[in-house]
Amino acid sequence: MREYIGRAKVGEISYEELAEIERCALPGPGSCSMMGTANTMSCIAEAMGMSLTGCGTSHATSSEKVRIARKSGLRIIQKAITNATAVAMALGGSTNMALHIPAIAHERGLDFPLELLDRISRNTPHLCDIRPSGKYPMSSLEEAGGIPAVMKELEGTLELEVLTVTGRTMGENIQKAQVLDRDVIRPISNPVHPEGSLAILKGNLAPNGAVVKQAGVHEKMMIHRGPARTFNSMEAAVDALMDDKVKGGEVMVIRYEGPKGGPGMREMHMVTSLLMGLGLGDKVALVTDGRFSGSTRGPCIGHISPEAAEGGPIALVEEGDIIEVDIPKRTLRLLVSDGELSRRAEHFTPIKKEARGALRRYSLLAESADKGAVLSEEL
Repeated sequence: MREYIGRAKVGEISYEELAEIERCALPGPGSCSMMGTANTMSCIAEAMGMSLTGCGTSHATSSEKVRIARKSGLRIIQKAITNATAVAMALGGSTNMALHIPAIAHERGLDFPLELLDRISRNTPHLCDIRPSGKYPMSSLEEAGGIPAVMKELEGTLELEVLTVTGRTMGENIQKAQVLDRDVIRPISNPVHPEGSLAILKGNLAPNGAVVKQAGVHEKMMIHRGPARTFNSMEAAVDALMDDKVKGGEVMVIRYEGPKGGPGMREMHMVTSLLMGLGLGDKVALVTDGRFSGSTRGPCIGHISPEAAEGGPIALVEEGDIIEVDIPKRTLRLLVSDGELSRRAEHFTPIKKEARGALRRYSLLAESADKGAVLSEEL
């Protein structure tokens, strides 16, 4: 729906058509029928063994969903989390898993660094052609065999002896699973992409890491170099797009939207949708210390750590600085000398956004995005 706003602005559809699309956009309850964050995490829960088999893709209005919800329990161990990450990479899952999975591991007292997530992605092919970057809705994944079928395809790489809430191992749960539609769930020998959905980038702009959904990036934007356009909020970036002030070849930099800086790490959903709707999805890159909606596609790099509010290098970017993105090499670089960055840092004072109540307390205690944006144990 947000992308259609951009398309209406550039004249691809009329405002009457936009209004009609809006009236038809929400046919019923449940999350968007694509591999957005809600469905990514639902599928991860099933692959982790936290929910009963079939829960990840059962429909919101189905009696099966109610039955599974009543019977599901909780059991989290390291191998289960690794399994779930591999499944999410094969599904084409959302960038938000790079927050949720480390945070789940943290609650269990386990360490799950971004390097491990990236290693799993490199070793797991993207098998499922699901929206928003693919062509099939979530209902097609259910009809093709659901998460058990995906895990059956991946069983040679998974830890199948882990226990689940069924009382059986994951291997036993998926023993009879079958792939029923090879267009929706591809074989490992013919994947949608040879690597999983996410890539972790590092470099002098993101020393502790950043995340991109490489499965949704146009081939010509996998490597990109361009001048920076800097914005200190999502709203400022939206205004620039709507005023046609962002041009092809540039790199939008949205900062002070991280866990501490936002505070709360908002989704940059309006910016990413407008980029696609305005036809800039294969022309303009975006880097931010904020995060994205699961519906995001295009060259959008988020979770930059350290964030601007903590004095991370993203805070030191100036208009016109050249930024280089190389997703295959997993690098994100600001082409400014170390000496110049040190000079800028000497005169730098982070912006403090006003916040009250829970958000203020969160801003004081939040860890960085590469740690899952969890609350610090140190008071």
